[in-house]
Amino acid sequence: MRNIIAFPLLLLAVILQSSVVSQIKLLAGYADLPLLMLGAWALQKRVSSAWHWAALGCVILAYVSDMPLPVLVMGYFAIIYMAQGLQKRVWQAPLLAMFSVTFLGTLFMHLLSFVVLSVLGTPFAFADVIGLITLPSLLLNMLFSIPVYAFMRELARWVYPAEEYE
Repeated sequence: MRNIIAFPLLLLAVILQSSVVSQIKLLAGYADLPLLMLGAWALQKRVSSAWHWAALGCVILAYVSDMPLPVLVMGYFAIIYMAQGLQKRVWQAPLLAMFSVTFLGTLFMHLLSFVVLSVLGTPFAFADVIGLITLPSLLLNMLFSIPVYAFMRELARWVYPAEEYE
């Protein structure tokens, strides 16, 4: 029953991403709300459904995005893997873990997208992609990661009450 909240929340995140967040641009980059939400959800210590959320997020994003599904699956599952690994190691500094997941996840998703789009024949210069898309997106993701982490932490406390785990 706890996983049911993932569908409306991720659907809302994708709708907000495509309508509002994508309009907040810095050069040619914009924040990636589903990436931030999945990373923040996977960093919560009580959460056991992060992989389900990633799979559902990939399916929803594949429907609205032109990015191939394998890119989304590899990218978002790698972010969940990184987040869960950091959650076990950097447990006393959760915001530092969120910044690390955001930084590494953004770079990984952009590099993966660049490689796939280059193979598919899209003519991008690597320096332009880094300077105009990746670095501004990274800055916006870092800026949005704090409120997203706070929201996901409160959601995890509501979905997984502490008295069940003590």
